[in-house]
Amino acid sequence: MDLEQLHSQYKEQSIEGRYITFEIIFPILEKSNTKNQLEIIGKSVLGISIYKYQIGSGKIKILLWSQMHGNESTTTKALLDFLNFLNGKSELAKTFLETFTFCSIPMLNPDGAKLYTRENANKVDLNRDSQDLSQPESRVLREVFENFEPDFCFNLHDQRTIFGVGSTGKPATLSFLAPSYNEAREVNENRLKAINLISGINDALQQLIPGQIGRFDDGFNINCIGDTFQFLGVPTVLFEAGHFPNDYQREETRKYVFASLVSSFKILSENDLVGNEFDKYLSIPQNKVVFYDFLYKNIKINYDGIEIITKFAAQYKEELINNQICFNAYIVHIGELDNFFGHFEYDAKEVLYQDENENFPKLNQKANFYLNNALEFANGLITS
Repeated sequence: MDLEQLHSQYKEQSIEGRYITFEIIFPILEKSNTKNQLEIIGKSVLGISIYKYQIGSGKIKILLWSQMHGNESTTTKALLDFLNFLNGKSELAKTFLETFTFCSIPMLNPDGAKLYTRENANKVDLNRDSQDLSQPESRVLREVFENFEPDFCFNLHDQRTIFGVGSTGKPATLSFLAPSYNEAREVNENRLKAINLISGINDALQQLIPGQIGRFDDGFNINCIGDTFQFLGVPTVLFEAGHFPNDYQREETRKYVFASLVSSFKILSENDLVGNEFDKYLSIPQNKVVFYDFLYKNIKINYDGIEIITKFAAQYKEELINNQICFNAYIVHIGELDNFFGHFEYDAKEVLYQDENENFPKLNQKANFYLNNALEFANGLITS
């Protein structure tokens, strides 16, 4: 099965980029609402409707939700691609619909999506509200969970560009976690199902993006929704969509999330979760904070008449301006950067740093500068 070709066939062409709001996805959901699959399940803090889309008639019940964090939109795109696939006419889609009942919440936090923030409109992180249930969006998800009684949960998120696959120098394009259900991080039957499933997903993805799959930290926090659902006895898989080289719009990563979803349900439809894949799961390198967006080496600076050779790093801030996400690069670290990588790296070979201020890099300033008064960098990148 060619997962990349399959995605190309079913990709929802009307959406792309990082700023995905309810207004953008609602027409897509309406278009797919051919048999009353779409239903309002609640309202956000600001009164925006939250929808579920349910499809399939199989005995295995799958609950998926995306954009619990409003600025994490990659999995929303991939989930809509997957719904297109389910509404297609392929034999595999037919098998999935006969095997599973899918209940998906494509956008749990529409207010955060509009504001492009992690939190909801009350500035609460919904992924720390699974016990207090203080927010209407949290209560919506819990009510769906209790009424639907899923056999598996898929908790769909994005992660920052800072994460790499261990110390390999490769970005963590996708990372997975079978959340813990207790402080001791023990493995019971339900957690093992999630572990075995992740092992199978990893096998499939290694054929597409070898070495770019990470394992998320499994420290237990009962306030996190995945840990709560695992604690309540439902195998839960956390997806973290990360960086693919030169893919800040996350269109390549979107494809691999889609491939992961299809692989997941192919494995489950074939009842291929037998055995114990715990050792294989642990062999997936753990996420490690080892990346900056920009890393500049061997930079000469003149500081109070003393010439120094140093390094510095810059990182994008994703800023919502006029309904567009702008990637603005700011200097975030100066000095020792051993064991770190840059998605963009530049070796200055000891030429002199200059800028419009004091001719040495300063924390939190825009990454606009010159090297040797000739090579210009604007917003982190070479312009001349």
